[in-house]
Amino acid sequence: MILRTQGIALKLTDYSENSLVAQIFTRDHGLQSYLVQGAKKPKAKISLAILQPFHLLDMLVYHKDTNQLQRVKEARQYPVLRDIPLNIVKSSIALFLNEVLYKVLRHQNPDPNVFQYIADSIQWLDRSSAKLGNFHLLFLIGLSKHLGFYPSNASKEYLDLAEGIFTNSLPAHAHFIAEPYTSIFRVLMNSTYDSMQQANMSKDERKYLLEKTLDLYRLHTENFGEVRSLFVLEEIFSS
Repeated sequence: MILRTQGIALKLTDYSENSLVAQIFTRDHGLQSYLVQGAKKPKAKISLAILQPFHLLDMLVYHKDTNQLQRVKEARQYPVLRDIPLNIVKSSIALFLNEVLYKVLRHQNPDPNVFQYIADSIQWLDRSSAKLGNFHLLFLIGLSKHLGFYPSNASKEYLDLAEGIFTNSLPAHAHFIAEPYTSIFRVLMNSTYDSMQQANMSKDERKYLLEKTLDLYRLHTENFGEVRSLFVLEEIFSS
């Protein structure tokens, strides 16, 4: 059947000389693999450019629940990203978050709320003129709420990453956050993108909290592994 859906491009894989497979997280069907025929041709109906990771898409697709590989009939960027592709800071954040998203969304059932959170965040990032040092941290913390492992009992001293809860008892393992980092983490939990600068931290504190947040994801996501683009982000925010 032919369906219209919205999508977020995540990954491209060569399929043939002129075609490719696009991994796209859709609003209605979760993560899907789409064969895009002729995408690498100069005058392609669906060009390679609009399928770049993190781009938002409006699509007409051929969909069959039993197929592992679907096909795209029509696709366009909607809305068009104006600044992320051109801004080195924003594109580095996008590269990093895109890799994390692919790791977690391959296990995620279709969920319009997850899709909308990601799509809204991408659009905010594209429009923003604010300092973005805390954006990726806030994005990941907010996403954990939709994925089911957002930390609870936030008023306590330690954050047990394995259990996903704050506690007053020191965990008997290495996967935890302690003061002063738990206070910063709590500020981030209570922030929006517009107010995220109130979480004041040094580059070393930001690096530490990002590593611990990735640990949270690693502990609660099957086969999460390493995030190869992390070093790019650390270079961008090292000064």
